[in-house]
Amino acid sequence: MDASNPSKPAAAKRRTTVERTSDRELVVTRTFDAPPRLVFEAWTTPELFRRWWVPKSMGMTLLACEMDVRVGGGYRLEFRFGESGSMAFFGRYLDVTPHSRLVWTNDEGQDGPVTTVTFEECDRQTLLVFRELYPSKAALDAAGTGAADAMAETFGQLDELLAGTAPTVAPARS
Repeated sequence: MDASNPSKPAAAKRRTTVERTSDRELVVTRTFDAPPRLVFEAWTTPELFRRWWVPKSMGMTLLACEMDVRVGGGYRLEFRFGESGSMAFFGRYLDVTPHSRLVWTNDEGQDGPVTTVTFEECDRQTLLVFRELYPSKAALDAAGTGAADAMAETFGQLDELLAGTAPTVAPARS
């Protein structure tokens, strides 16, 4: 809680920034009030990941969350939206450095980016930097910033999880 206003959660003051840093790269940053070890676990443990990853306002359900978080391991996320729509995202982990760095591919299309997430300790908090590097300017232009813009809500949900206030969900279907 915010000490100056007990009714206002401290997480509400946190700001998620989304910036296009080059013709091919999009960067999202956020500070979390938790140590890197806990934030990293929320990104790499399927039971935790599924509790915060999907923005509630989008009306989507995470049907499957498979994560083999090791170099060469893979992930697969399957979503349902609306009454009959579904989509899957999948890729491979290129770098897994516990509590400090994750790098993975996004293999759902030929123009998928490589994503790098870093977790840096700063005054007992975690500065998270999420970078997506696209193969071309055209690929980033086509992707836009919509998904990155939704991360403000997603990261708010991660704040709730880290504070112990996130709702529980049913186990992922494997």
